[in-house]
This record gives sequence, structure tokens and C-alpha cells, in this order.
Amino acid sequence: MASQIRTWRCDEDCTWRAVAQAATDLWGSEWGSNQIYGRDLCVAAAELLGEDPDREPWN
Repeated sequence: MASQIRTWRCDEDCTWRAVAQAATDLWGSEWGSNQIYGRDLCVAAAELLGEDPDREPWN
């Protein structure tokens, strides 16, 4: 999951809102395109991958 989130955010230049929607579409959730949900997903994914979510390529 972390790798997929990184692809959306870093390789496909998705916004946090778009990451949230993509995750909802693929894995299902009640959050939809909630921007805060997308940011939380990116932070969690970056940390799992040993990267800083506040630096390139995440932000």
C-alpha cells in the first residue's frame, strides 16, 4: 500500500485529495477525497518507506 501511495503522490503528482480518492476507489473507505485523509496516507506511507513526508519527492 505504501508503495502505491508513493506512486500516486510522487510519480503521478496527485494532490492529497486525489490520493485519498484513488485509495478510496482501490481499497474502499468512507473518506472519499478528503484532503486530510490523503495527507495522512502520504505521511504514513513516507514513514513506512523511511522517507520524510515534508521533503521531496513527497512535498
